[in-house]
Amino acid sequence: MILTDTHTHLYSEQFDEDRESMIQRAFEAGVSRFFIPAIDSAYTAGMRELKQNYPDHMFLMAGLHPTHVKENHAEELQHVKEELATGDYVAVGEIGVDLYWDQSTRDLQMQAFHQQIEWALEYELPIVIHCRDAFDEVFEVLKSHQGRRLKGIFHCFTGTLEQAQLAIAYGMKLGIGGVVTFKNGKIDQFLDQIDIEQIVLETDAPYLAPVPYRGKRNESAYIERVAIKVAEIYGLEVEEVARITTLNSREVFGV
Repeated sequence: MILTDTHTHLYSEQFDEDRESMIQRAFEAGVSRFFIPAIDSAYTAGMRELKQNYPDHMFLMAGLHPTHVKENHAEELQHVKEELATGDYVAVGEIGVDLYWDQSTRDLQMQAFHQQIEWALEYELPIVIHCRDAFDEVFEVLKSHQGRRLKGIFHCFTGTLEQAQLAIAYGMKLGIGGVVTFKNGKIDQFLDQIDIEQIVLETDAPYLAPVPYRGKRNESAYIERVAIKVAEIYGLEVEEVARITTLNSREVFGV
Protein backbone atom coordinates (compact mmCIF):
# COMPACT_ATOMS: atom_id res chain seq x y z
CA MET A 1 0.00 0.00 0.00
CA ILE A 2 1.41 3.38 -1.04
CA LEU A 3 -0.01 6.41 0.72
CA THR A 4 0.76 9.92 -0.50
CA ASP A 5 0.82 12.90 1.84
CA THR A 6 0.20 15.79 -0.53
CA HIS A 7 0.77 18.47 2.12
CA THR A 8 3.21 18.16 5.02
CA HIS A 9 5.53 20.72 6.61
CA LEU A 10 8.29 18.27 7.55
CA TYR A 11 10.79 21.13 7.94
CA SER A 12 8.74 22.66 10.77
CA GLU A 13 10.57 23.51 13.99
CA GLN A 14 8.10 21.21 15.74
CA PHE A 15 9.98 18.24 14.25
CA ASP A 16 13.50 19.40 15.13
CA GLU A 17 13.83 16.90 17.98
CA ASP A 18 12.71 13.76 16.12
CA ARG A 19 12.48 14.48 12.39
CA GLU A 20 14.20 11.30 11.20
CA SER A 21 12.22 8.97 13.48
CA MET A 22 8.99 10.78 12.58
CA ILE A 23 9.68 10.24 8.87
CA GLN A 24 10.55 6.60 9.58
CA ARG A 25 7.18 6.15 11.32
CA ALA A 26 5.52 7.47 8.17
CA PHE A 27 7.42 4.99 6.01
CA GLU A 28 6.28 2.19 8.31
CA ALA A 29 2.68 3.36 7.94
CA GLY A 30 2.94 3.04 4.15
CA VAL A 31 3.59 6.69 3.33
CA SER A 32 6.32 6.94 0.70
CA ARG A 33 5.49 10.21 -1.11
CA PHE A 34 5.67 13.55 0.70
CA PHE A 35 4.80 16.86 -0.94
CA ILE A 36 6.35 19.80 0.90
CA PRO A 37 4.66 23.22 0.65
CA ALA A 38 6.61 26.43 1.09
CA ILE A 39 5.83 29.25 3.53
CA ASP A 40 8.53 31.84 2.86
CA SER A 41 12.25 32.08 2.13
CA ALA A 42 13.21 31.27 5.74
CA TYR A 43 12.29 27.61 5.14
CA THR A 44 13.89 27.04 1.73
CA ALA A 45 17.12 25.60 3.12
CA GLY A 46 15.24 23.16 5.34
CA MET A 47 13.12 22.04 2.43
CA ARG A 48 16.14 21.48 0.22
CA GLU A 49 17.82 19.48 2.98
CA LEU A 50 14.81 17.14 3.11
CA LYS A 51 15.03 16.63 -0.63
CA GLN A 52 18.76 15.95 -0.37
CA ASN A 53 18.28 13.41 2.43
CA TYR A 54 15.27 11.63 0.88
CA PRO A 55 15.54 12.33 -2.87
CA ASP A 56 13.10 9.62 -3.95
CA HIS A 57 10.39 10.52 -1.44
CA MET A 58 10.31 14.31 -1.06
CA PHE A 59 8.79 16.67 -3.62
CA LEU A 60 9.08 20.41 -3.11
CA MET A 61 6.82 23.38 -3.82
CA ALA A 62 7.83 27.04 -4.09
CA GLY A 63 5.50 29.79 -3.01
CA LEU A 64 4.68 32.58 -0.57
CA HIS A 65 2.07 31.65 2.03
CA PRO A 66 -0.70 34.30 2.25
CA THR A 67 -0.12 34.92 5.97
CA HIS A 68 3.47 35.81 5.10
CA VAL A 69 2.51 38.45 2.53
CA LYS A 70 3.91 41.40 4.48
CA GLU A 71 6.02 44.53 3.99
CA ASN A 72 8.77 42.51 2.31
CA HIS A 73 6.40 40.72 -0.07
CA ALA A 74 8.19 42.00 -3.20
CA GLU A 75 11.47 40.52 -1.97
CA GLU A 76 9.77 37.26 -1.00
CA LEU A 77 8.03 36.95 -4.38
CA GLN A 78 11.36 37.53 -6.12
CA HIS A 79 12.73 34.60 -4.09
CA VAL A 80 9.83 32.42 -5.30
CA LYS A 81 10.51 33.46 -8.88
CA GLU A 82 14.22 32.60 -8.58
CA GLU A 83 13.49 29.23 -6.97
CA LEU A 84 10.99 28.27 -9.67
CA ALA A 85 13.60 29.10 -12.31
CA THR A 86 15.83 26.31 -10.94
CA GLY A 87 13.35 23.68 -12.09
CA ASP A 88 13.55 21.85 -8.76
CA TYR A 89 9.87 22.22 -7.87
CA VAL A 90 6.73 20.24 -8.68
CA ALA A 91 4.16 22.89 -7.73
CA VAL A 92 3.58 26.50 -6.70
CA GLY A 93 2.29 26.50 -3.16
CA GLU A 94 1.02 27.04 -0.75
CA ILE A 95 -0.54 30.21 -2.07
CA GLY A 96 -3.93 31.86 -1.70
CA VAL A 97 -5.79 34.13 0.69
CA ASP A 98 -6.12 34.00 4.50
CA LEU A 99 -8.40 36.57 6.15
CA TYR A 100 -8.58 34.80 9.50
CA TRP A 101 -5.44 36.40 10.92
CA ASP A 102 -5.18 39.70 9.07
CA GLN A 103 -7.74 41.32 6.77
CA SER A 104 -5.63 44.44 6.20
CA THR A 105 -3.45 42.65 3.64
CA ARG A 106 -6.38 41.28 1.62
CA ASP A 107 -5.56 43.13 -1.61
CA LEU A 108 -1.84 42.38 -1.34
CA GLN A 109 -2.61 38.71 -0.76
CA MET A 110 -4.82 38.59 -3.83
CA GLN A 111 -2.12 40.29 -5.93
CA ALA A 112 0.49 37.80 -4.72
CA PHE A 113 -1.93 34.94 -5.47
CA HIS A 114 -2.45 36.25 -9.02
CA GLN A 115 1.28 36.65 -9.62
CA GLN A 116 2.13 33.17 -8.42
CA ILE A 117 -0.62 31.64 -10.56
CA GLU A 118 0.95 33.39 -13.54
CA TRP A 119 4.28 31.74 -12.74
CA ALA A 120 2.57 28.37 -12.31
CA LEU A 121 1.08 28.73 -15.77
CA GLU A 122 4.42 29.87 -17.21
CA TYR A 123 6.21 26.81 -15.81
CA GLU A 124 3.22 24.49 -16.40
CA LEU A 125 3.05 23.61 -12.72
CA PRO A 126 0.01 22.94 -10.52
CA ILE A 127 -0.89 25.24 -7.63
CA VAL A 128 -1.70 24.34 -4.04
CA ILE A 129 -4.22 26.73 -2.50
CA HIS A 130 -4.46 27.92 1.09
CA CYS A 131 -7.88 29.40 1.85
CA ARG A 132 -9.11 30.50 5.25
CA ASP A 133 -12.18 32.71 5.67
CA ALA A 134 -11.62 33.73 2.04
CA PHE A 135 -13.61 31.50 -0.33
CA ASP A 136 -15.05 34.50 -2.20
CA GLU A 137 -11.61 36.03 -2.72
CA VAL A 138 -9.99 32.76 -3.79
CA PHE A 139 -12.78 31.97 -6.24
CA GLU A 140 -12.60 35.52 -7.63
CA VAL A 141 -8.92 34.99 -8.46
CA LEU A 142 -9.47 31.48 -9.86
CA LYS A 143 -12.33 32.72 -12.05
CA SER A 144 -10.03 35.32 -13.61
CA HIS A 145 -7.74 32.48 -14.76
CA GLN A 146 -10.51 30.16 -15.94
CA GLY A 147 -9.86 28.40 -19.23
CA ARG A 148 -6.07 28.62 -18.89
CA ARG A 149 -5.44 24.94 -18.04
CA LEU A 150 -4.82 25.74 -14.41
CA LYS A 151 -4.84 22.73 -12.11
CA GLY A 152 -3.92 21.94 -8.56
CA ILE A 153 -5.18 21.16 -5.07
CA PHE A 154 -7.51 23.09 -2.82
CA HIS A 155 -5.54 22.29 0.34
CA CYS A 156 -7.36 21.47 3.59
CA PHE A 157 -10.76 21.82 1.99
CA THR A 158 -13.38 22.76 4.61
CA GLY A 159 -16.12 24.31 2.49
CA THR A 160 -19.59 23.28 1.44
CA LEU A 161 -20.61 20.82 -1.28
CA GLU A 162 -21.31 23.76 -3.61
CA GLN A 163 -17.87 25.24 -2.93
CA ALA A 164 -16.31 21.82 -3.49
CA GLN A 165 -18.00 21.54 -6.87
CA LEU A 166 -16.86 25.05 -7.81
CA ALA A 167 -13.26 24.29 -6.83
CA ILE A 168 -13.35 21.16 -9.00
CA ALA A 169 -14.83 23.16 -11.88
CA TYR A 170 -11.80 25.48 -11.66
CA GLY A 171 -9.44 22.51 -12.08
CA MET A 172 -8.69 21.77 -8.43
CA LYS A 173 -8.74 18.50 -6.54
CA LEU A 174 -9.74 18.62 -2.89
CA GLY A 175 -7.09 18.06 -0.21
CA ILE A 176 -8.71 15.94 2.49
CA GLY A 177 -7.00 15.81 5.88
CA GLY A 178 -7.68 15.44 9.58
CA VAL A 179 -10.81 17.62 9.50
CA VAL A 180 -12.69 14.75 7.83
CA THR A 181 -12.35 12.82 11.11
CA PHE A 182 -13.73 15.64 13.31
CA LYS A 183 -17.28 15.36 14.66
CA ASN A 184 -17.95 18.95 13.57
CA GLY A 185 -15.83 18.79 10.41
CA LYS A 186 -18.94 18.66 8.17
CA ILE A 187 -17.15 17.58 4.98
CA ASP A 188 -17.73 13.93 5.92
CA GLN A 189 -21.45 14.58 5.45
CA PHE A 190 -21.19 15.20 1.69
CA LEU A 191 -17.81 13.82 0.61
CA ASP A 192 -19.39 10.70 -0.88
CA GLN A 193 -21.18 13.01 -3.36
CA ILE A 194 -17.76 13.95 -4.77
CA ASP A 195 -16.09 11.54 -7.18
CA ILE A 196 -13.16 9.98 -5.31
CA GLU A 197 -10.99 10.76 -8.33
CA GLN A 198 -11.32 14.42 -7.31
CA ILE A 199 -9.66 14.09 -3.91
CA VAL A 200 -6.15 13.62 -2.53
CA LEU A 201 -5.04 12.91 1.04
CA GLU A 202 -2.94 15.19 3.21
CA THR A 203 -1.97 15.81 6.83
CA ASP A 204 -0.84 19.46 6.96
CA ALA A 205 1.56 18.17 9.64
CA PRO A 206 2.32 19.41 12.25
CA TYR A 207 -1.17 20.95 12.21
CA LEU A 208 -4.74 19.53 12.19
CA ALA A 209 -4.06 16.07 13.59
CA PRO A 210 -6.90 13.61 12.96
CA VAL A 211 -8.91 11.87 15.67
CA PRO A 212 -7.71 10.29 17.99
CA TYR A 213 -4.69 12.63 17.97
CA ARG A 214 -6.71 15.85 17.66
CA GLY A 215 -5.08 18.68 19.56
CA LYS A 216 -1.65 17.05 19.45
CA ARG A 217 1.19 17.46 16.98
CA ASN A 218 0.28 15.96 13.64
CA GLU A 219 2.71 13.85 11.60
CA SER A 220 2.62 12.18 8.21
CA ALA A 221 2.09 8.67 9.64
CA TYR A 222 -1.35 9.81 10.79
CA ILE A 223 -2.54 10.07 7.19
CA GLU A 224 -3.48 6.42 7.67
CA ARG A 225 -6.30 7.65 9.95
CA VAL A 226 -7.52 9.96 7.21
CA ALA A 227 -7.44 7.11 4.68
CA ILE A 228 -9.44 4.87 7.03
CA LYS A 229 -12.14 7.54 7.45
CA VAL A 230 -12.29 8.21 3.69
CA ALA A 231 -12.59 4.46 3.04
CA GLU A 232 -15.49 4.33 5.48
CA ILE A 233 -17.24 7.25 3.74
CA TYR A 234 -16.86 5.75 0.26
CA GLY A 235 -17.43 2.13 1.29
CA LEU A 236 -14.03 1.04 -0.03
CA GLU A 237 -11.04 -0.84 1.33
CA VAL A 238 -8.26 1.38 2.70
CA GLU A 239 -5.83 -0.08 0.16
CA GLU A 240 -8.13 1.03 -2.65
CA VAL A 241 -8.37 4.56 -1.24
CA ALA A 242 -4.56 4.67 -1.02
CA ARG A 243 -4.23 3.47 -4.62
CA ILE A 244 -6.78 5.90 -6.07
CA THR A 245 -5.63 8.97 -4.14
CA THR A 246 -1.98 8.27 -4.97
CA LEU A 247 -2.93 8.04 -8.66
CA ASN A 248 -4.81 11.33 -8.24
CA SER A 249 -1.69 12.94 -6.77
CA ARG A 250 0.36 11.71 -9.73
CA GLU A 251 -2.18 13.29 -12.07
CA VAL A 252 -1.83 16.65 -10.31
CA PHE A 253 1.92 16.78 -9.77
CA GLY A 254 3.13 14.71 -12.72
CA VAL A 255 5.38 12.60 -10.47
